[in-house]
Formats: sequence, C-alpha cells, structure tokens
Amino acid sequence: MTIDHLLASDARLEKVAEGFTWAEGPAWIPARGVLRFSDIPANRVLEFSEASGVTREISTDAEFTNGRTLGRDGSVIECSHGRRAVQIDRTASQDGALYAPEVLVDRFGTARLNSPNDVVQKSDGTIWFTDPSYGIKRPDEGHAGEEEYGDRYVFRFDPADGSLQPVVIDIEAPNGLAFSPDESVLYVADSSLSPADRDRPNPARPRGHSIHAYDIVEGRHAKNGRPLMEVSPGLPDGFRVDAAGNLWSSSLTGIQIFTPAGEKLGEIPVPEKIGNCCFGGADGKILYICASTSIYRIATTTTDAAARR
Repeated sequence: MTIDHLLASDARLEKVAEGFTWAEGPAWIPARGVLRFSDIPANRVLEFSEASGVTREISTDAEFTNGRTLGRDGSVIECSHGRRAVQIDRTASQDGALYAPEVLVDRFGTARLNSPNDVVQKSDGTIWFTDPSYGIKRPDEGHAGEEEYGDRYVFRFDPADGSLQPVVIDIEAPNGLAFSPDESVLYVADSSLSPADRDRPNPARPRGHSIHAYDIVEGRHAKNGRPLMEVSPGLPDGFRVDAAGNLWSSSLTGIQIFTPAGEKLGEIPVPEKIGNCCFGGADGKILYICASTSIYRIATTTTDAAARR
C-alpha cells in the first residue's frame, strides 16, 4: 500500500509560516480563505491568509486556546485551556469581525472541566470534545489547577438543551478526535505516552500512544472501544479523517496515514514534530500542518470527511 493516490501529482511540502513556540488547533475558515490556529505557550491566536500569504495575530491574550473546528453555521468552536471551557466565535466567518469567543460549557455538574483539548461537531449539532489535563498540569499551556471531577473524559455537549454527558471514560489522556464519514465511528487519540504531570508522573497510570475507535450507537453513545492503531515514533495528537475514511495523524516525524481498518498506508515526512492538521484551501484539498514552530501545507486529492455531511 502507498499514499500516492492521496497526494496531488505535483505535491510538495511547503512551509508557509514560522516563528511560533507550539502551533496547534488549526481550522480552515472557507468564507474568508484563512487558516486559524494557536501558538499555545505564547497565548496567541493567528490567521494565515492563503491569498496574501500573510500571517497576522488576532489575539495576544487568548487564554491558551488549543483545538478548534468549523461549526456548521460558519462559527469557530474551540477549546480553551485557560478558561477550562469549550467556546464559540460566532462571527469568525465575517470579514472585519473581532475575535470575541463566548463560553459554551465549562462545568460537568458542579466541577470545572480540566482543560478541553480538541473538538468536533456532529451533523446533529452536538459538540464532542476531549478533556485531558495538560492545561492545568503544565504551566506553559494554561493555569495551574486540579482535576475537579477526578478523571479525564470525552464529552458530548448538546447546545439545544445544555446537557453534557461523558461518552468515553476509558482513555488515559484523550486528545484529538474525529468521526468517520458516516459518523458511525468515533476515533480518539490517547497521548498519555506524554503524561500531563511530566515532572512527577504517576507510575500507576497507563501510558499509551494509540488511536482508539468506538461504535456510535443511537447517534449519541460510544460503545465497543478498541485500540485501532499505534502511532510511532512519538504519539497521536490532533488528526483528521478524509472523505474515504482514512485517518491522517500527527506524529514525531510526519503525517501518518491509516485506513479505516488501522492499516498504515504511509507517511508524509515533516521536519518538525507535529501537533495537528486540517484540510483547507479553496478546493478543500490542501492539508495544513501545525508542526512545532511552523505551518506547512501539501496538496492532496481528498477532502475532510465533514465536507460530505
């Protein structure tokens, strides 16, 4: 197996922006032709314009935002380590609008969330997000705090009624997540190979670096969890699923591409450690890559699975 059919015939990896501390949380905003992303330790949110090639800061006091996704209405839904919340920027697709996110959810019962990390929106409007503890355990990624509900879950939030329910409770450090094209499977990355308490890790807690798969039952329940593939070297952080169901995962050395069955098709080598990626560009076929200090892109032949829903 190869990845040749997934890359444009003239595909080459191109660095389009640099000068960041740890680039993360990419989301393509098609209405404006820009890639929005975070520089987490620098507490910034930035946008790269495909038309001009210019990168500009849109916030220098961003409360350590991490993963984000384009909402079905053109908003941007994102995770805030600092606010320990999932928030929404409703005017993200409007030219000239200020960056002004508002909190959607920040508590599970009476307990504050840990530090939401990555987020997706299902076609029914519900918002699914991971909640590890990196933002409250690492001083360069948020504010010091405690795990108030005592664990690290994947949650399903329904904006229609404000309900918040745990859907995955058996992954040590849930990180990136994505649905299969038909939303019958939820994929969740476990990045616990790099524990949140890196200076004082608990030896009794698991350490993993696999992407897990869960069957979605009745549109809202994650069942039959199983490790699908191990990502190495490094670990899976953010990832995306394409229109054919293939998984495009971050790793230490490149973007690793797997079939829906977990077979590795190949890798796109990248010269920096990767945090996340997303599909974008005018035709939706450009893969943008957040890799440590830089943003890279490469032309593909496919699009994000969500583009077909």
